[in-house]
Amino acid sequence: MTEAEERKPRSDEARSSYDPEITSEFAIPRGLAVPKTGGESETTSEFAVPEGLDAPQPSSPEPEGSAFSPPSTYHAKQAPPAFTPPTGIPAVSLIKDAPWQDRMRTMLRMPVTERPAPEPVQKADEGGPAVPRVLDLTLRIGELLLAGGENAEDVEAAMFAVCRSYGLDRCEPNVTFTLLSISHQPSLVEDPVTASRTVRRRGTDYTRLAAVFRLVDDLTDPETHISLEEAYRRLAEIRRNRHPYPGWALTSAAGLLAGAASLLVGGDVIVFVAAALGAILGDRLAWLCAGRGLPEFYQFTVAAMPPAAIGVALTLTHVDVVASAVITGGLFALLPGRALVAGVQDGLTGFYITASARLLEVMYFFVGIVVGVLVVLYFGVKVGAKLNPDAALNIAERPLLQIAASMLLSLTFAVLLQQERSTVLAVTLNGGVAWSVYGAMHYAGGISPVASTAVAAGLVGLFGQLLSRYRFASALPYTTAAIGPLLPGSATYFGLLSMAQNEVDEGLVSLAKAASLAMAIAIGVNLGSEISRLFLRFGSAEGRRAAKRTRGF
Repeated sequence: MTEAEERKPRSDEARSSYDPEITSEFAIPRGLAVPKTGGESETTSEFAVPEGLDAPQPSSPEPEGSAFSPPSTYHAKQAPPAFTPPTGIPAVSLIKDAPWQDRMRTMLRMPVTERPAPEPVQKADEGGPAVPRVLDLTLRIGELLLAGGENAEDVEAAMFAVCRSYGLDRCEPNVTFTLLSISHQPSLVEDPVTASRTVRRRGTDYTRLAAVFRLVDDLTDPETHISLEEAYRRLAEIRRNRHPYPGWALTSAAGLLAGAASLLVGGDVIVFVAAALGAILGDRLAWLCAGRGLPEFYQFTVAAMPPAAIGVALTLTHVDVVASAVITGGLFALLPGRALVAGVQDGLTGFYITASARLLEVMYFFVGIVVGVLVVLYFGVKVGAKLNPDAALNIAERPLLQIAASMLLSLTFAVLLQQERSTVLAVTLNGGVAWSVYGAMHYAGGISPVASTAVAAGLVGLFGQLLSRYRFASALPYTTAAIGPLLPGSATYFGLLSMAQNEVDEGLVSLAKAASLAMAIAIGVNLGSEISRLFLRFGSAEGRRAAKRTRGF
């Protein structure tokens, strides 16, 4: 390059003067006068102070602080109590030999940041557990538990235990009446993974329920290594297993249950046979309706008609029997005591949506029973059947026979619930103890039936919880069948009979008594379970953390 070329001007104005065809799009047109700004920048910020406005300046410059620095008005002596104590958050020591239900309930009540880090006890692949598959296994286990009648708190505890056994921290299970969901957040900067499952079918099979509890117990055991494939295989076997009792045994158990219940309210041998026959016919009709796809409401309605029809027929033929005992015995096999106890327990433990749904289900079943019995009683009264509502006041006291009948009732109830044969003897004895306590308090002591029922149900819940802790199993097989002798069958029948005879006031009073007895049973069972947890702290040194709520404000 020559010296003349180096001195050649580089600006657009110079180039345009030399070559008029080459111009820049940012060049100032000729003839346009641009005012000079005096060297100030032409670009200004929208936060700049306008000209002519004197902004007040601080007397002394302060260094720029952090978002976490205390404000200028902060004084340590006047500071409010800190959320975290100076000594730190106390560590919760969990006893590894305790049942997994208590340990998981304790951790579920903790905030996520306070939970101890999970120690994976199951074999995982080198790349870590497959999160979607672990969540799917968790949901399937929760579905079986919820469909089997387990309360929502234990279902959440089981789901939480499965996730932690495979090393998934920051898991939050959520259980409602028909929907299960679980969310896992790997860290604070990663997206959470959420899965859900809908419970569409429900079936009472406590043998299957116990098998699922054993699977969860093995998953949480550090000495038992179960891979995901093995867990899926065992879960498939649990779902494929047939019920332990055949259909004819269930039908016979329903008849014996009704006959035993008729003995509790003053029946004799003829009443026993009549009540058993009515319950068997009702059970077969209910199975027929179920096979045709009718909802459970109509199944309960149809099942309640044969016992009532046999009682009315015995009255019309002037047979010297207590017809009310026949109808009452048939109602005992239909009263939804299992769903009632589970609903009240969910409400007492804070699961109000699930509790409302369960209690609404109980109400529908009860209305179905009411409709079936009322239809038969109404036509019976119209054709001249002499049914006496005051017969409930003349129940004979036969302690030995009634204790034997209560044990038979609990035994047959356990068969209807498809319980394991190893638990039948324990629940039978528990039912006999419950009726003995009730009879001693009500008949011998003259205490009100509601208070007597509550105390007897509390003992059932206490013994059932202790037995379940001894075997690391669910408490339902040890409590549900044992409360059978306490169910308000007679109060329900006499309330319906009074309403059929146009005595609405007396009928409502009797039905209110039946509702009070049912609530006493449910609250008593739950209270007995909580008393066992109060004095026997299996889960930790602090026990299960309860929800602290406002008191009316």
